Amino acid sequence: MVRDGFFYAIGFGLVAWILWHFTASYWLVAIPVLLAVFFLWFFRDPPRKIPSGPGLIVSPGDGVVTQADWVETKAGSRLHLSIFLNVFNVHVNRVPIAGTVILCEHRKGQFLNAMNKESAMLNEQTLITIDAGDCEVSFKQIAGLLARRIVCNLKVGDVVERGDRMGLIKFGSRVDVLMPADAELRVSKGDRVSGGSTVLAVLANANSAAGSLPRAVGE
Repeated sequence: MVRDGFFYAIGFGLVAWILWHFTASYWLVAIPVLLAVFFLWFFRDPPRKIPSGPGLIVSPGDGVVTQADWVETKAGSRLHLSIFLNVFNVHVNRVPIAGTVILCEHRKGQFLNAMNKESAMLNEQTLITIDAGDCEVSFKQIAGLLARRIVCNLKVGDVVERGDRMGLIKFGSRVDVLMPADAELRVSKGDRVSGGSTVLAVLANANSAAGSLPRAVGE
């Protein structure tokens, strides 16, 4: 459980107590009680089985793959994945690959619907780049129409492991991943993925070691 869930639950619990004290109305009290339960559920942080093996890139969040293609960047071609998180998904984010954080940059912006392709450029977001040794993998936490706060616990110089918890985005949102263009994709558009446990792709130099993996690994 993320501690934010307790804060919201305690707040709504206090509201429920005040309403009961002054009104003794079950109907009025039920509203803040249900909201307290919802926030405890929303900020859940279930354990995940992190896959082992060389060159695996796992999903940084739960949701549905809405884009899986190759894009051109200033650094050359990259494999690009977008994952949409709705309000019912787990919103704890995880590190996609082991390495050292070499960039952690927060950018203020708009709050367009996260399904909008322009949200990747215009919305408030945090960009993280990890040096994995032979390559770099970047991912973004992107705010959405309802998401108004991005939490990132990483900083430049941090050494991270695949699947480590690194923050969260509150309410509906999106995460994007940029990886080497020659990585072998293990998911496709429309697939449901789980943060920290679903393999999105395998780095080219690790294909021989990871070839026996299934197309997508769940929890």
